Amino acid sequence: MLPEPDMNTDQRISQQLLDSVWQSLREKDVRQAISKSNQLVRKHPGFAPGWYAASHLAQLIKQPKPALLAIDRALKLEPSNIDWQLHRISCLLMNGDSGTSVTSVRTLLTDSTRFRPGQMTQLAFLCSRLELHDEAAHIYQELIDQEPHNGGHWYNLASIQRFQGNTEQAEVSLDKAIQLNSEDYQAYELRSDLRKQTSTSNHIRQLQNLLKSGIKIPAGEVQICYALAKELEDVDDSEQSFRTLSRGAALRRKHINYRINDDLKTIDSIINTFTSEVLAAPRKGHLERQPIFVIGLPRTGTTLVERILGSHSGVFAAGELSNFATQMMMQVRQKPGAQNLSRQELVQQSARLDFDILGKAYLESSQALTGHTPCFVDKMPLNFLYAGLIHLALPQAKIVHLTRHPMDTCYAIYKRLFQDAYPWSYDLDEIASYYTAYRQLMRHWSAVMPGVIYELAYEDLVSDVEGQTRKLLDHCGLAWESRCTRFHESTAISTTASAAQVRQAVYQSSVDRWKSYELQLSPLRERLTDLGMAVD
Repeated sequence: MLPEPDMNTDQRISQQLLDSVWQSLREKDVRQAISKSNQLVRKHPGFAPGWYAASHLAQLIKQPKPALLAIDRALKLEPSNIDWQLHRISCLLMNGDSGTSVTSVRTLLTDSTRFRPGQMTQLAFLCSRLELHDEAAHIYQELIDQEPHNGGHWYNLASIQRFQGNTEQAEVSLDKAIQLNSEDYQAYELRSDLRKQTSTSNHIRQLQNLLKSGIKIPAGEVQICYALAKELEDVDDSEQSFRTLSRGAALRRKHINYRINDDLKTIDSIINTFTSEVLAAPRKGHLERQPIFVIGLPRTGTTLVERILGSHSGVFAAGELSNFATQMMMQVRQKPGAQNLSRQELVQQSARLDFDILGKAYLESSQALTGHTPCFVDKMPLNFLYAGLIHLALPQAKIVHLTRHPMDTCYAIYKRLFQDAYPWSYDLDEIASYYTAYRQLMRHWSAVMPGVIYELAYEDLVSDVEGQTRKLLDHCGLAWESRCTRFHESTAISTTASAAQVRQAVYQSSVDRWKSYELQLSPLRERLTDLGMAVD
């Protein structure tokens, strides 16, 4: 008779292999970690932590489906593991399934008392990603009650309060976060952005002293530079503001591994791939009129238009959804041999998709967030890259393109510290190059899809809000509602960089703002002119 297997020995071997997987990952040897992980789940399929590690690795290398399948295997073996349940929601989001994500989060919220503080923080973060901001704020307040001296909880609460339009409460929370952790440089930057600073109420001296004392972390120095530049601009010290901004932008660019030519080549590939013949070919898209896409570069008024449209009784403002790009990439990756394609090859593959399936997948993936009204607004600015695909997948959808004076656009982008997006925004020459490529692409879309994209100039909108709003609503097939011009009265959440500004009535002070820095921005103007852009 064969001896029964020693379960303790099997468990020990499984754990040793798992430890080896994590060790390889700590050493940044992802290939070795994947190899050991594959060996672990193959030899020990009943070892649940091995499947979690496999899911983590799949997520790391941007393989959403394998990541979800692996965490499902782990939870089948240990269904009550809260950390893994939270991880599964992040996998669902990576797969573009916001509907199931919302359901899963709501299930966890029913019994969050059993969570550790770290798990509650992760749950609150997931709530925020899913636009469940009231729920996120409630969790952060609970965390503050448990750990009142944790500055991170106060910062997180302030972020949600800002989204909700509670700027005074957000400033109090950020003051508390800074009091508890004087090196929370992100808190200083967010606090400066909450409101227009004045000569009698600002943080300029405090921010200047921080820079003088020296900040060891480059990211922290960048955040303080942007905060100080913003406050100096608010009090009309344009010379010092631009000098400080340039210092922060240069430091930020120094620590980004980015080549703008990769993005420029991708835009060229889009232009060369999506020809008038491709867009005119008889292909079936999904005939759904629900979405209104608001596109353009950031800082051009896309949030303003979203708020105007979202104030209509028949429209829900869904924010900046990444669902279209996610669903498109998922379908492209499903094709044989698509895992190792270049960007240009991925663009070419995207033109061969089943557009009816793509349109349905986009709507289904966003249904939990958008299915409240007959129409919804998706204001992801970078959807301008996919305007042709959007029209092929959803031919009845509306596309609204916001334009703005080139110099105002480029300067507004330059002075904004983005989180992870727009790596070209920290160098004036790169901004000019990207702006020019963007305009070339938009001219291309207008040529190959005449009449499809509705163009709206920011300057026209702020100078004639009612007239331009009437035209916009008419284009979108919406009846006139006067409250659309009173969008600033809305209590709806805004999670964009313009979250503070959208609580104000329309103002024209941002038009020609660049002229306050005409001398400092002269290299940008010359570069745009050399690239063929009209800046006068």
